[in-house]
Amino acid sequence: MHNLVQPITRTCPISRIGNGVGHHFFGYYDKTNWGAGDRLLLGHRVAARDFELVADSAAEVGYFDLAGDGAFHPCGRTTAWNWQMGSQLQWLDATRSERLIYNVRTDGGRGLYPGFGSVVFDLTTGASRELDTPIYVAAPNGRYALAVDYERLYITHRTIGYVGLAGPRADLPLCPADDGIHHLDLETGETRLLVSYADLKALDHRPSMDKAIHWVSHIEINPSSSRILFLHRWTERVEDETCFLHRLITMDPDGGNIRLLECSDHPLPQLQENFDPSAVGTFDYEKSEYQISHPLWRDDRHIIVWGPHAGSIHYHLYADADPVQVSVVGREVLTENGHMTYSPADQRWLLSDTYPDPVSNERILILYDALRGVRYDIGSYYTDPALTKENRCDLHPRWSHDGRRVCIDSMHEHERQMYAIDVSSIVGA
Repeated sequence: MHNLVQPITRTCPISRIGNGVGHHFFGYYDKTNWGAGDRLLLGHRVAARDFELVADSAAEVGYFDLAGDGAFHPCGRTTAWNWQMGSQLQWLDATRSERLIYNVRTDGGRGLYPGFGSVVFDLTTGASRELDTPIYVAAPNGRYALAVDYERLYITHRTIGYVGLAGPRADLPLCPADDGIHHLDLETGETRLLVSYADLKALDHRPSMDKAIHWVSHIEINPSSSRILFLHRWTERVEDETCFLHRLITMDPDGGNIRLLECSDHPLPQLQENFDPSAVGTFDYEKSEYQISHPLWRDDRHIIVWGPHAGSIHYHLYADADPVQVSVVGREVLTENGHMTYSPADQRWLLSDTYPDPVSNERILILYDALRGVRYDIGSYYTDPALTKENRCDLHPRWSHDGRRVCIDSMHEHERQMYAIDVSSIVGA
């Protein structure tokens, strides 16, 4: 890194989660796996630390009881998952921790995306209920979820997609009017299309969209469940992520009041016929000066994101309003892409990480004090450089509800495991 201001190194206590066999991980940074009272911790268990996923690759879903025996307690099994986001396992009511939801494969041709659905599991009764629609994210109020086509994602951004039983789809339309982001009623199972890819292409249309395939990712719902953010992406070369183009957009839960916050459309020399995609490094995409990535709500009105604005790329905080207001966060110390979340207990603290250093293969876990503008490096974790984009293990740090602990996924002990890190000595000081 080339920081203008040196971070403060502060080692925090770390402990491995669980006491049993197998490999464990949760997935993405955007939703907490900590349950009520920070006692139960959601996760996946798999047989090996990394392998190429196929349609019948299985993972168990369940939880660790941190106040009990510390063991992994399975709740179900799924073959609809990936290494980055798992099965989209999440609490439907984190304040009570009574229900969880995760994606599965289904039999037959029913549902919005035949072959994929989701399961709601009730920890109190042990009962499960299957829905015909896979979810991307569930609303904090537990009433609705948002859904996309994971087979489309497998083509456009394989690390976050699911392959179909018949293999990768070869017949995906580039920009359909009958697919996009769907609303799923978690009680009735009913779905409706909120915004289509054709709608997005027509919104402040750019010529670079005309020959491109379109998709959405990083769909997030604000704390009061009243506003949705997402990234609209498009490309003519899906095999090279540096050719992805990006827009940050928000909308209401009914698809109305769409607001374009940022667009990073730019010329792409990579589309020339003599360009060699194999020359692109594993993490070059994550370090692109044009990438908009990892947006997340700080609160109901503000979004933290890594991306370009006004000619330079930083951690930016957007106010979801007209006119759009943007400010830089940690200009001198937060100088590369990461997975960032504000503490649910105190928005003074921002948690993030880095991608592996190309020489040391170390990833840094970061706490940023937004009040004082101070960065703390609280851990460094090695990762195997042989891992690919599809089976890598990002730290994806996730806050506990009380803001005193952090959970990460890591392979620094040469297994894929989950770890808890006590940050109370910093945030409580």
